[in-house]
Amino acid sequence: MSTSLTPSTTSAAAPRSRRRWLALSILALAQFLVVLDASIVNIALPVLGQQLAMDTAGLAWVITAYVLAFGGLLLLGGRLADRYGHRRVFLVGTAGFVAASALAGLSLSAEMLLAARALQGASAALLAPAALALLTHLFPDAKERTRALGVWGGVAGIGSAAGVLLGGVLTATLGWQSVFFVNVPVGAVVLIAIPLLITRDGVRQQGRLDAAGAVTVTAALVALVGAFSAIEQLGFLHPLPFVLFAAALLLGAAFLLIERRAAEPLVPLSVFHNRSLALGNVVMMLGGAAMVALFFALSVYMQAVLGYDALAAGLSQLPLAGALVLVAGLVPTLIARLGTRPVLSGSLLVLAGGLVWLAAAPSDAVFLTQLLGPTLLIGVGLGGAFVATTQLAVDGVEGGEAGLAGGLINTSQQIGGAVGLAMLGTIAGLRTAALESGGATASDALTGGFTWLFLGAAALAVVGAGVVAVWPRD
Repeated sequence: MSTSLTPSTTSAAAPRSRRRWLALSILALAQFLVVLDASIVNIALPVLGQQLAMDTAGLAWVITAYVLAFGGLLLLGGRLADRYGHRRVFLVGTAGFVAASALAGLSLSAEMLLAARALQGASAALLAPAALALLTHLFPDAKERTRALGVWGGVAGIGSAAGVLLGGVLTATLGWQSVFFVNVPVGAVVLIAIPLLITRDGVRQQGRLDAAGAVTVTAALVALVGAFSAIEQLGFLHPLPFVLFAAALLLGAAFLLIERRAAEPLVPLSVFHNRSLALGNVVMMLGGAAMVALFFALSVYMQAVLGYDALAAGLSQLPLAGALVLVAGLVPTLIARLGTRPVLSGSLLVLAGGLVWLAAAPSDAVFLTQLLGPTLLIGVGLGGAFVATTQLAVDGVEGGEAGLAGGLINTSQQIGGAVGLAMLGTIAGLRTAALESGGATASDALTGGFTWLFLGAAALAVVGAGVVAVWPRD
């Protein structure tokens, strides 16, 4: 391991907090904001677009600007946390996130909003991996860490579901600015509480940061996320996605070459010898792809097809979020009894079953009889999958690599989400266009497209369960 730590920074050192579970709740609150902001603006986009005079392409960049900065800088954020202190980097990231949220809510132009969203994403890339690393330090005991990760994984899943719910409620009652302003008081609580609950970072030996590795991997991830976003907006045949894919491939190859030769690499490739960590990241990529596409499609389906307003569309996600919360609290006990992999495989198959059931919903679906059941099943599957996947991704990770592990798992989720939305969204669009050309009504055509999207997401969940079954153990 290349990063040298003093004894005070290892997990065997003195406890980082005398009130660990309270500290965990505050860290989880910050993580909730990070995940929430990737989805909360979806329902607010139509109103936002009208007030800031943004067309469809411009509105897409409200999402993309956040994802590009977040996904592209996560690995660097994780390594900075390992190098300069997890608490320190966490607080810097949280402060930046609060400031960027206030700037977004005060935006008077599209350019100002997009700049604020990019700053939000960059700040989240510092906050998220540092927060997960602090969790591993707070709970060095394997049994307690499993319980803590149950809370953490549940929060990650809840944030995605709650984004649709809160986005609808806040937009309908207080306006689109409120989806950004809500972060400010919550972030202020985090900034006040964490210094009181978690001890200062220990003294670390200062080494040379792998600048070449940081630049190449960040550029590669930005190019990859940008390529899939370009496919979603411009189509497969536009030259821009091909250029970005080629750039991502070349930059990725350069990164691997640099990491093999660097004395203190940004991402020691030996970390992937930990098979649990590698498996957790693969499954998180597949799960993130299914989840992001699912919540995007649900929002559009309920508003464009079923005619729900923003508030009704948001409230319809309450059962899913409630099931997710309940299951996330129970999963650590199941993991202790059955093991992580069986729980993860079962959760992914439950998720796939809920998605297949949802795919059967017609264009005039009644919520209580045709949507409630599948959304509850999806909530159960997501709750179990997120907790178990996060557990795998940090299993056996030493203290000095905790920030890196946090960066990797968050990167996998973001990259998977960008890929899944682009891929499944394109499939849904092609199916919708085919049905419209065949004479179907607009409502039926959209429903047919979403059917294919939900089935595609179910297929990703099944593939994830298969990967868990065949992946070799440490």
